[in-house]
Amino acid sequence: MSCDDEPRFEHRFEYDQGMDAGPVGTARDRLQQAIAQLTDACGPAASADEVIDVLRVCEEARRALDRAVVDATADLQRRGTFAERGYRSPTRALSDLLGWERFEARRRVLAAEHVCEQIGLDGTPLPARLPATATLFASGAAGLRHVEVIARLLDSGPARRLPPETWAGAEVQLAAKAGIYTPSELHTWGTQLIEILDHDGAEPDDSPPAQLNELRLSRFRTRPGGKLTGRFDDAALFDAIATTVDAGVAPRDADDQRSSAERQAEALAEVCAQVLSRGRLPETGGRRPQMTVTVRLEDLERRTASAALEFGGQLAPQTLRQLACDAAVIPVVLDGVGVPLDVGRISRTIPDGLRRAVTVRDGGCAFPGCDRPPSWCEIQHVREWQHGGPTSLGNLVMLCTVHHRLIHHSHWEVRMTDGLPEFLPPSWIDHTRTPRRRPPPVLTPVG
Repeated sequence: MSCDDEPRFEHRFEYDQGMDAGPVGTARDRLQQAIAQLTDACGPAASADEVIDVLRVCEEARRALDRAVVDATADLQRRGTFAERGYRSPTRALSDLLGWERFEARRRVLAAEHVCEQIGLDGTPLPARLPATATLFASGAAGLRHVEVIARLLDSGPARRLPPETWAGAEVQLAAKAGIYTPSELHTWGTQLIEILDHDGAEPDDSPPAQLNELRLSRFRTRPGGKLTGRFDDAALFDAIATTVDAGVAPRDADDQRSSAERQAEALAEVCAQVLSRGRLPETGGRRPQMTVTVRLEDLERRTASAALEFGGQLAPQTLRQLACDAAVIPVVLDGVGVPLDVGRISRTIPDGLRRAVTVRDGGCAFPGCDRPPSWCEIQHVREWQHGGPTSLGNLVMLCTVHHRLIHHSHWEVRMTDGLPEFLPPSWIDHTRTPRRRPPPVLTPVG
């Protein structure tokens, strides 16, 4: 999910939608009454000590609710409910059901796998993997983060090298400290403990170390542009990059005041722009890589005050005018609600222009909460082509592989409304089946 200030799935938490009467409904009513009482206890007449007591009670309640969530998650996993309803991953199911970030959902799944009873392949009940931690978590003396820290420590490489009895003893020691230390303190202490217990270390390895070659590209969330960080242990790969950058890194003239780092950055960008324009690259998402500039109609009518790139974000007018001179740049004009003009080609094979229009509209996987970029996605028909669905903008949606499968193997549905895709969750996730959409992109004028 994005870092937008407004919540994305507000309807998930409207608990007055008519929950059936029964134990769960009764518990919910009592919980709401208890929360109201705690809120009232913080009134102007309350003393400072009473307000502090409220904080302590709230923390106790939060840990108790975490235990209930973990128990419920483990129960659904034992039943196979998530898999039956089209989800391979319980993390993804919880994220869709409760509107959580993936790391929040994963934390609960990790706890359920380590402090709850499991079921073996033959149906035999298995005890919790971390019995001492499970006891402490059940008592409320340890929180959810403590469980996560212990589970990850005991799944580390050094911990896996420990004999079973030593490993079990380490788990007991870690659980004992969980009631005393914060999660960060527990991680530091536990790391030292396992290093001491693993005094022999890993087996000697005379083979040469594995080479690591990696490059990370991340777009800035609050402003245009992004950041590249990389490492190349392969000398040949690094030399190829360094030689290419070095070819364009020299100062342009005696008045060039750019630093060496600035010249290298601009040289790399210039090389990439030349390759996009004249080089040969593999197709991404079914199309040849090219830069796409998105412009709102009203901005175009006032001589283009604002535009945006597919990856780089907002463009300044000067940069836009420069890009407009490049034949390899594709301009796309949006109407007032962000819908491009339809290409109007009717065929199963999606024309390049229509593919670009869908890419501009959806900006990657259109499924709410998914951050897969366009290069990881494909264009799909909403109403299947073999069932008469046209190959037009109003019947196409961009989906990553995971969510394409989810649409076909669960009760999620996708439909087009006002020219934009929206998704209807299964009734077990939201009994009102309120449609969900990704927040639309915001193109603000550049001053």
